[in-house]
Amino acid sequence: MLIGLQNVTFEFGARVIVEDATWHIHPGDRVGLIGYNGTGKSTLLKVLVGQYTPSKGTVEKGRDTSIGYLHQDLLSFDTNESILEVAMGAFEKVKELEKEIEELGKKLEENTEDEALLILYSEKLHDLDVAGGYTIHHRTEEVLQGLGFENEHLHRPYKEFSGGWRMRVLLAKMILQQPDVLLLDEPTNHLDLPSIEWLEKYLLHYQGSVVIVSHDKFFLNRMVNKIVEVYQQQLHIYSGDYEYYETEKAIRIDMQQKAYENQQDYIRQQERFVERFKAKASKAAAAQSIVKRLDKIERIESVTLERPNIKINFQVDKQPGKVISSLKGVTKKFGDIEIVTDGMAEIDRGDKIALIGANGKGKSTLLRIIAGAETYEGVREWGHNVEESFYAQHQLEALNLNNTILEEMMECGSKKNELELRSLLGCFLFSGEDADKKIKVLSGGEKARVALAKVIVSKSNFLMLDEPTNHLDMHSVELLADSLNKYEGSLILVSHDRYFISKTANKIWEIVDHQIKEFKGTYQEWIDWNERMAKQKLANAKEETKTAKAPVAEKKAETKPNQQQQSNHAITTLKNELKQLQKKFSKLEDDISVINTKKEQIEADLAKPENYTDHTKFAQLEAAYKTVQQQKAEADKQYEQMFEKIMELEGQIG
Repeated sequence: MLIGLQNVTFEFGARVIVEDATWHIHPGDRVGLIGYNGTGKSTLLKVLVGQYTPSKGTVEKGRDTSIGYLHQDLLSFDTNESILEVAMGAFEKVKELEKEIEELGKKLEENTEDEALLILYSEKLHDLDVAGGYTIHHRTEEVLQGLGFENEHLHRPYKEFSGGWRMRVLLAKMILQQPDVLLLDEPTNHLDLPSIEWLEKYLLHYQGSVVIVSHDKFFLNRMVNKIVEVYQQQLHIYSGDYEYYETEKAIRIDMQQKAYENQQDYIRQQERFVERFKAKASKAAAAQSIVKRLDKIERIESVTLERPNIKINFQVDKQPGKVISSLKGVTKKFGDIEIVTDGMAEIDRGDKIALIGANGKGKSTLLRIIAGAETYEGVREWGHNVEESFYAQHQLEALNLNNTILEEMMECGSKKNELELRSLLGCFLFSGEDADKKIKVLSGGEKARVALAKVIVSKSNFLMLDEPTNHLDMHSVELLADSLNKYEGSLILVSHDRYFISKTANKIWEIVDHQIKEFKGTYQEWIDWNERMAKQKLANAKEETKTAKAPVAEKKAETKPNQQQQSNHAITTLKNELKQLQKKFSKLEDDISVINTKKEQIEADLAKPENYTDHTKFAQLEAAYKTVQQQKAEADKQYEQMFEKIMELEGQIG
């Protein structure tokens, strides 16, 4: 064990964070620490590192265990040093060695015949080599570049950078220190997609243990081999990735609820017996015995979820025309920095576009151009009947500080009643009396959630969303993604949350070489396509190398007369195969739609209270649900295989 909690109880005033919690972190552990906002995940990390002392229990730590802890409070650090120097602060021992070597070198210049001094100098040089002292500059640059810094930025003062970039520098420093345990509190919040992908690859090969607090399901699924959930003041440990946790938790909840219901049935039966026979002398002793037995029973708790499954329902007032918005010859520069040059793009009705890429490529700028909130050259046109709504951080300025949250929502013109608005606010982490808070007392993250809720409650048929999930917990991200998936309007969004993108987008936009590149398909299809293109590029490069090495006579060999005919015949065969496959693919899409409708209907029936009490009906529905889940899994697998084959054939045909 490297570090852990043993029967720990910790409270903030009267509020219990964890009670009698035990959790040990071992070498090789990659842990996702999860839980709803406010359950105490960040607090728990502070207990682990000794910033907070538990009221009961002990925090255990190995004698030589080193810990790296990345958290939001680090942003208070400031310095005039360059970001390269700050990150290289990870190598304190190496720097001390370098100073010692420098001082020994000066002494040797004064006394070249001191053999003991010469031996010590050689030993220190050897120590420096063993500590990797000759590579620290290169290693630091490599990590900073992986986290998104350009070479020309490395010597700029740390204090010139924004909070998000500062956090990257401190993350780089922590990674370079290579502690036994890395505790990372929301490390992906300040990273763009390429940097998140780089961090994933780096941490997967990291020799130490890692504990990550994150709302990024995609990141957790790739990174962790264990989930620790803070839930109802307890720590629930699952050995597996996030998908395993979701499946296993559902099973646990189902088993607990059934055990609770069975126990309640038993208790009711026993209580009826007691009530019926307690007055009869012949049965009084038996009744009293049952009462004592019931008093000793360890009661099973009913399953109560901390956050209800409220649905966010979008409403669209008007149906727009076929084209939502079009960009023609759009150019945008900031001084000498080009963002888009002569960009052409069109957003059509039904499009749900994810605008992705590295920070600094102009994603948010392009979104503002579409929204009309940014100057540009060229033409941006709205389609017929388009009613747009734009969410971005600067929208916070439009909030009325003297309103309560509920009053601010009522002024949106959605015509929803107070109960509906309070339910919606619950999805955005404002429950109960929170809705009556004044806007002026809210934090930046809370104001952002209010601004997002205002966009959601509007009846716009086109949404523009810039990082909408930044201040939401996993449950709220899930609700928002599901709702946007069912939303009948069109949208374009910027997000670094890959799970959220994969659940919502049917098109991907990327700014490449100052041009808007469009991919028609989901995020996973885009990833698969990129991987195929990379493999194809590598294969082409190998083929070119092979051709370049081939004898000249071979290169000049004449094509056989029937080669062209054979080629034409092969292409015709491939086209026929593709046509047949596309028909099957279309049929499969219809089948999946039917299965999904059937699944939703069974889920709705399972949710009806009258079906819970009818055990026969509930068992039938449960069996039907398992069957339709299996049908869906098989259809989804066929869908992926067929899509891969279609892409392969299209690539061969050219």
